[in-house]
Amino acid sequence: MSTAIVLGGASGIGAAVVRALRQQGDGVLVADHNVRGGKALVDEQLPGRAEFFDCDLATADGPALAVEAAIRFGGGKLHTLFYNAGILTAKPLAEWTLADWDRSTAVNLRGAFLAAQAAAEPLRASGRGRIIVTASTGALRGHAGMPAYHATKAGLLGLVRALADELAPGGTTVNAICPGWIDTPFNDTFWEHQTNPKEALASLVSRIPLGRQGAPLDVAGAVLFLASPAAAYITGQSLVIDGGYTAV
Repeated sequence: MSTAIVLGGASGIGAAVVRALRQQGDGVLVADHNVRGGKALVDEQLPGRAEFFDCDLATADGPALAVEAAIRFGGGKLHTLFYNAGILTAKPLAEWTLADWDRSTAVNLRGAFLAAQAAAEPLRASGRGRIIVTASTGALRGHAGMPAYHATKAGLLGLVRALADELAPGGTTVNAICPGWIDTPFNDTFWEHQTNPKEALASLVSRIPLGRQGAPLDVAGAVLFLASPAAAYITGQSLVIDGGYTAV
């Protein structure tokens, strides 16, 4: 079976992907700073084995250290890297600080680059390497109060295209998923930024053709597909998973 690393895997979409990978028998290293959630997740009784690695992906060496841990976990092999770590900060433009901006860009964008850089050689050596990053429909549209989130998610799409071109000769594919509104605590800061969160939520759902927010499991299947042999000829792409939100 394959070995995967899920960076930002202790909750939400990341946790759903960890469970799905393990359910099909893959080994997964979960890298996150959420120690309690991460350890509880890897302790779940599922076919594939799992291990937790505590790290801060906002640091300069955190992503590479996580990848090194995954390679040790896999006995020297690594097949799939799923970068799901992210920060969503929402506040009026005048209240943004340089620290707010820098931490968002470090986790959302720089961390994905550093993780891919560290994993490139072992993924090539596997003969079927996969890099998948979580961007967002926020890469395609904007919301007031969230400049760093939208800028970094759009940046991930450019990163994916560049890496797809560079890593293709070694057989590694690089793709992004662009989830729409997925019902997890990750979005809490956005709702808190709204004047009337209840009305804002109702308005949002009314604009989603499928009539609901997504669930983490709605995203996990797409990640498993992109990590599978069935997606061997797909690279440099961005897969939108949003219930039709950006289509209408």
